[in-house]
Amino acid sequence: MSEYRYPAVNYETCGNLLAMFLAQAERFGERPFLWSKSEGGYAPWSWASVHDQVIALANAMIDQGLAPGDRVVLASENRPDWTIADLAILAAGAIPVPAYATHTEADHLHVLDNVEAAMAIVSTPLVAERFLRAAARAKRRPLVVMMDFDDAVVVPAGLTVLAWNAMMAEGEGRGVPAVVHRIQTDDLASIIHTSGTGGTPKGVMLAHRSILHNCHGAFKLLETIGLEEEVFLSFLPLCHSYEHTTGLFFPISLGAQVYFAEGAETLAANMVEAKPTIMTAVPRLYEMMRARILRAVEKEGGLKEKMFREAVDLGRRRMDDPASLGVKDKLTDAALDKLVRHAVKARFGGRLKAMISGGGPLNPDVGYFFRALGIPVLQGYGLTETAPVVSCNMPKKVKMNTVGPALYGVDIRIASDGEILVKGPLVMDGYWNDPESTRAVLDPDGWLHTGDVGTLDEDGFIQITDRKKDLIVNSGGHNISPQRVEGILGLEPEIGVGVVFGDRMPHLVALIVPEKEFLARWSKETGKPADLALVYEDADLRQAIGKAVERANAKLGTVEKIRKFALLPEPMSVENDQLTHSMKARRHVLRDRYGALIAGLYSGA
Repeated sequence: MSEYRYPAVNYETCGNLLAMFLAQAERFGERPFLWSKSEGGYAPWSWASVHDQVIALANAMIDQGLAPGDRVVLASENRPDWTIADLAILAAGAIPVPAYATHTEADHLHVLDNVEAAMAIVSTPLVAERFLRAAARAKRRPLVVMMDFDDAVVVPAGLTVLAWNAMMAEGEGRGVPAVVHRIQTDDLASIIHTSGTGGTPKGVMLAHRSILHNCHGAFKLLETIGLEEEVFLSFLPLCHSYEHTTGLFFPISLGAQVYFAEGAETLAANMVEAKPTIMTAVPRLYEMMRARILRAVEKEGGLKEKMFREAVDLGRRRMDDPASLGVKDKLTDAALDKLVRHAVKARFGGRLKAMISGGGPLNPDVGYFFRALGIPVLQGYGLTETAPVVSCNMPKKVKMNTVGPALYGVDIRIASDGEILVKGPLVMDGYWNDPESTRAVLDPDGWLHTGDVGTLDEDGFIQITDRKKDLIVNSGGHNISPQRVEGILGLEPEIGVGVVFGDRMPHLVALIVPEKEFLARWSKETGKPADLALVYEDADLRQAIGKAVERANAKLGTVEKIRKFALLPEPMSVENDQLTHSMKARRHVLRDRYGALIAGLYSGA
C-alpha cells in the first residue's frame, strides 16, 4: 500500500468512476472506508472488503443476464450496501438508476417505465413490497435482488426475487469483469430523477465525465483547508445527486472515510460519534439546528445566554466589519472562543473544516449565525442537471448572500432576462427518453438554462434571486421573490414551514405549518392538543403564529408583506408529497391541494 497522499487521484486521467474506486481500493486496502452502526457502535468496512463485494455482485449480475447499458434501479436507505450496489452496477457495465426508499408504488412505476429497467436492487422487505407491486405492473419486469432477503415477502406472479447474500456467494472469488476495461469517460454513470418540485420527475443522464469534473472542482475549492485524512458524515439520501457526488464519489476520490448517519433524530449524536471533517446538508437542517441551539441557550438564560449572544454579535462583526472591533472587543472575542464557540463546535464533532449547504437557498442570517460561532458553513449552488455543484463560497473568501463563484472549469453566463446559464463538462447529456424537455433547457451551444434568476458581482460570485418559474408578479406588476419571503418567515421559532402565494393578486398570503417543538410547548402551556389536525383553526394558536408573521413582516418590504395566512391541518412531508427529499416545498402540490383555502384568504371566506 502506497503512502497516503493528496490528491489521492488524478481527476483528469483516471477515466471513469469505477476505475477511480478500483485504484483507491488497491491503494488503501485494509484502511477503513465505510462505517455503519452495529450493536450500538460504529463498525468499519475496509476498502478491500468493499472492493471484493463490488466485484462479486457485478459478476453475479452478469451471470443473471445483465448486459452493458442495461438500467438497474437501486432503492435503498443509506448504508454500505448502497455503495456496493451502485459500484457493482457500474462494474457490470450497466447504468445505476437511484430511487428513494420512501418512494410510493406510483413513484417506482414511473421510474421503472421511464428507464425500462432490466434489474433492480431493493433493501428491506418494506421497500420490497411497494417496489414489487410496481414492478408487477411495469412495461418491462425486472429481476429483483433483495438486500435483507425475507421469503415471507409476497412476490407477484411473473417476478423473480434473488437474495443479496446468494448473489454475493455466486460471484465470490472471481476477477474484475472484462467489461470494466471498456468503460469510457462519456458513458453514463447514472440516471438520477429530478425531485419534482414543479411536476413529473425526469431522468437526468450524468456521464462519468460530469461527476468526475464535479469531484475535481470540489477538490480545487477545498484544497486550501488542508485536505488530509478526511471523514464525511453521510446524511442526505444517496439517491439525491448532491449526496451521490459530494457524499460518495468525492470521498472516494480523496480516499476518505464515510460514516452513515442513522437518521434525522440521531444526527446530533452521530456527529459527535463520527467527528466529521466535511459534511453536506440542506438549508432546512441548518435552520433546525439553529433553532435548537437558540432554544437551549434561552433555557439556560443568565450569563451563559449573554455570552452566547455576544459571541454571535462579535463573530458577525468580525466577518462584516473587522475594523469596528476595538482592543476590548478583540480580547472578548478571543475569550469567547474558549467559553462559547468551543462548546458549539463540540456539538458538531469538534473537527469540522467545511460544512456545505446546498439543495436550496440558505438564509444569510443562518449562515452568519454558524460562522460567527466557528462552524465553517459554505453556501453552494447546483442542480441535478450539473452533477450537481455549479458554484460554492470559498473557505478563505465567503460572501454569505451569494452562492460563491463557479467551480473550476465551469462557465457562467447571465441571460438578458436574468436567467443563469451554465456550461462545462459537468452538464448532463440530457433527459432520458425525453428529447423535447432536453431541447427546452440545453441550447445548441451547450449552455444549460437553469431556470434560476441571478446576478454576478465584480468577483464572479453568484447571487440567486429566485426560480424563474416561481417569481411572483402581483397585480400591481411588482416582482416578488417567494424564496426571500419564505426564508425570513422560516427564521421565526414558531414557524416550521411557510409557503407564500400571490401571483397576479394584490398581496401575498401564506400557508404555514407550526414548528413541531413550538407546537408541543404551546400544547403543554395551554392544555390543548398537540395534534395539528385538531388545533389548526384554534384562535389562540393562530394568534401565536400571527405574532411570528408580524415579526417577519417587519423585515420585509411593503409588497413582500404577508397580509393573511392559514395554518395547514397536517405537517408538510415527503410522505404526503408536499416536500421533496431535499426538504423543499412542492409549490404546485400545495397549490392544487389547498387551492380553495388560498382563494379563501383573498375572498375573506
